[in-house]
Amino acid sequence: MVYFDLFRRSFAFIPKSEVVVEPLEPEEIDSDIAALKQLTKNTDITLNSAKNIIKSEDEQKFEKLLSSLLKFGVLIASAVVLFGGIIYLVHYGYEPARYQVFKGEPSEFCSPLGVIKALLAGSDRAIIQLGILLMIATPIIRVIISLFAFLSRRIWSFVIITLLVLTSLIYSLVGGYIFN
Repeated sequence: MVYFDLFRRSFAFIPKSEVVVEPLEPEEIDSDIAALKQLTKNTDITLNSAKNIIKSEDEQKFEKLLSSLLKFGVLIASAVVLFGGIIYLVHYGYEPARYQVFKGEPSEFCSPLGVIKALLAGSDRAIIQLGILLMIATPIIRVIISLFAFLSRRIWSFVIITLLVLTSLIYSLVGGYIFN
């Protein structure tokens, strides 16, 4: 209690001061913003509230198609992996895990054709592998669809970039089989 009184009394000797409020001058409007507004007035480009250029109806449909492709591709691939995992656990879930010896992937699962053959033979693990292949194929299909869209619109710079991305994806998938 004594400390509190000393603390309170120490502030009693501080003189009171006055607060002076001065108005600030208005800032200049940013010249870049003014130039952008003037540009949009002179052209037919309109900006929405997020300052993005409004897209045409075809572009919006194309973006919706790509969005749906990715969304449903991932959902279908995940459902196939889940289904295969459940079937695998039903058949082999009771077996203890043996981590003393490392066993790599069987040769039948090292290529897409091998996965399809194992799937037709009734392998449980092939269902899981098929789901993983679908997951990998989803963005590749997206790139192929984008390539055709850019070709139809004749946007050559995007065609070249998309071809480079597609070449890189295909090389990463098949390069191990060709060069080994």
